[in-house]
Amino acid sequence: MKRSFIPVEAESHFPIQNLPYGVFRPKNSDVPRIGVAIGDYVLDLAVLDEAGHFNTTSVAGKQVFHQSSLNAFMALGRTAWREVRTQLQRLLSEDEPTLRDNVSLRKRALLRQSDVELLLPAQIGDYTDFYASKEHATNVGIMFRGKENALMPNWTHLPVGYHGRASSVILSGTDIRRPQGQMKLPDTPTPVFGPCRQLDFELELGWFIGPGNSMGQPISVENAEEQIFGLVLVNDWSARDIQSWEYQPLGPFLAKNFATSVSPWVVPLDALEPFRVMGPQQDPEPLSYLRTKGAGAFDIHLEVYLQGEKMKNPHRILTSNFRYLYWSMAQQIAHHTVGGCNLRPGDLLASGTISGPQKETRGCMLELTWRGAEPIRLNNGEQRIWVEDGDTVTMTGWCQGDGYRVGFGQVTGRVLPALK
Repeated sequence: MKRSFIPVEAESHFPIQNLPYGVFRPKNSDVPRIGVAIGDYVLDLAVLDEAGHFNTTSVAGKQVFHQSSLNAFMALGRTAWREVRTQLQRLLSEDEPTLRDNVSLRKRALLRQSDVELLLPAQIGDYTDFYASKEHATNVGIMFRGKENALMPNWTHLPVGYHGRASSVILSGTDIRRPQGQMKLPDTPTPVFGPCRQLDFELELGWFIGPGNSMGQPISVENAEEQIFGLVLVNDWSARDIQSWEYQPLGPFLAKNFATSVSPWVVPLDALEPFRVMGPQQDPEPLSYLRTKGAGAFDIHLEVYLQGEKMKNPHRILTSNFRYLYWSMAQQIAHHTVGGCNLRPGDLLASGTISGPQKETRGCMLELTWRGAEPIRLNNGEQRIWVEDGDTVTMTGWCQGDGYRVGFGQVTGRVLPALK
């Protein structure tokens, strides 16, 4: 097993097998730059670049690590990503003296995570959210249409998605203001305006696009994973009561555009490769442009915690797994572009709510409480049907290796009252 000269606990999300990318700013500086997480530290790639440690790679002379976003690095493609990753794993290896024994370089390049401010990892030009979990789509369909009409006729033929709002994608730790909008209450003949009464989270994973494609040139399902720079945790906050009134005929609008939280560290797809697994059996067989061979899913364990203002400790309310998704990332990218849509570096695509077959694997409050009929009891005796003001929702996830974890850190957000 690879080991770093930097001590890393077995349950740390950031061993040498991971090396996720992020944008950070030292607390004593206002200049952002690119780094990777290793244990409790951030390795400053701009410092390594200045010292000439990437001169033999495709990033040489391009200044991609002296940036306020990962977009320029994302645009270079998988060959460059792999060259940099190979070099970083070599420099951080326990038996490699180049960085380990260079006290001056180590002091400049390695900073404690507690001494830096993490920033949004990309300039997100466009954001697309999918609806790729069959269990989630089925549960929601049963609630609103009954068992006989749970899945719409198109659902098993294509990855359903919608275009979200990139401007309101925010970094983990940013407070969420309860949204306001129109709602149609069961006992009123006309809609009312006010704060959302059914605020929810959605447990998702998202992935950033690398080089992208030209307009009119689809990305094939066979080549789709070449476009995936890396993955982040996503909480796509949802105002269920606003959505149920507004979504016909064009889908979510105000119910989704107020906030989407993402984690700061972008886990490379290559770090997830040892955890590749087969996804669910697809029936009927997809059309040829969505047909895949081999394993297209990943065994990523996911958890969600809720902590109210009166609670001393957060309460785990669900566990799920990325492997449950019916439609793979490759299929979602292929479908997204088959009509000619161009994806660009830094675009964010997200999975939609990730739910599994058991009740405890349902990835949102709507499903967990079955639209309010089955309240959740928390560890201090309180109950929840929806997310309340003052609640903090925290999501985490990791792949479990033999003696190490490849993790995503956390995405967290606290709900503030609506504006008066």
